[in-house]
Amino acid sequence: MKLLIVEDEPNLLSILRKGFAENNNEVSVAMDGKTAMEMIHNYTFDVVILDVMLPDINGIEICRRLRAAKNFVPILLLTALGTSENIVTGLNAGADDYLVKPFKFGELDARINALYRRSQQETEKIDTITVADLEINGRAKTVKRNGENIILTAKEFKLLYYLAKNTGRIVSRDQILDNVWDINFDMNTNVVDVYITYLRRKIDKPYSTKLIHTMKGLGYVIKP
Repeated sequence: MKLLIVEDEPNLLSILRKGFAENNNEVSVAMDGKTAMEMIHNYTFDVVILDVMLPDINGIEICRRLRAAKNFVPILLLTALGTSENIVTGLNAGADDYLVKPFKFGELDARINALYRRSQQETEKIDTITVADLEINGRAKTVKRNGENIILTAKEFKLLYYLAKNTGRIVSRDQILDNVWDINFDMNTNVVDVYITYLRRKIDKPYSTKLIHTMKGLGYVIKP
C-alpha cells in the first residue's frame, strides 16, 4: 500500500512509520494539515491515516475538503476524543473509520488493511463495464464474453474500453483517434477501421449476437 500518515506527535509518527514500512508498505508522512493537503493533491495514496488535532488545518476539515473535491481516498481518523459526538462528527465529515488513542498497532494495521481491501473491491466494480454478456475490467485489463476469456492487444483493449465507456453512443473516427491513439494521426488513415475489424473477429465473430455496429457516415457504437 501507499500510505500517508498525518500526525504531529513525533514519537507516535516515528513508531507508525517504522511499523508500516516493516510490513512492506510505501509510507509518506506529514506533520501538519497544510502539508497533508498538498501531498494528497500532488500524489496518489491508497489510504490516509489522519490525526484529528493538527496544526493549520485539523483532520475533520481535511476530510470535508477532500470529499467536497470528490477525492474519496480511504481515511482513518486517529483521535484522542473518544466521545460518540466526536466520532459521529468525523464520520459525517467523510472519514471511513476511526481509532481512539491510545491504541495497539496491530489493530490499526488490521483496520488499514480492511480499508484497503474494501477500496480495491469498490474500484474493481467501478472499473468493470458490462455490455450484454461482454465484461470488461479496466483495472485488470481483462475481457470476457459469455464467461470466456478473450485475449486482446493493448491497443485493441484500449479501443474496446473506449467504445464500452460510451455504450449506446455513436463515436466518430476522429473521436476514437483522439482518445485511443492519443496523437495527431492523418485523419484519412484507416487505422480505426482496421482495429475495429480486429475487435470484431475476437468479440463478435464467435458469437451469434453482434455488439459492435457501424453507423455509416457517423462512426461506431457498441450496444446490445
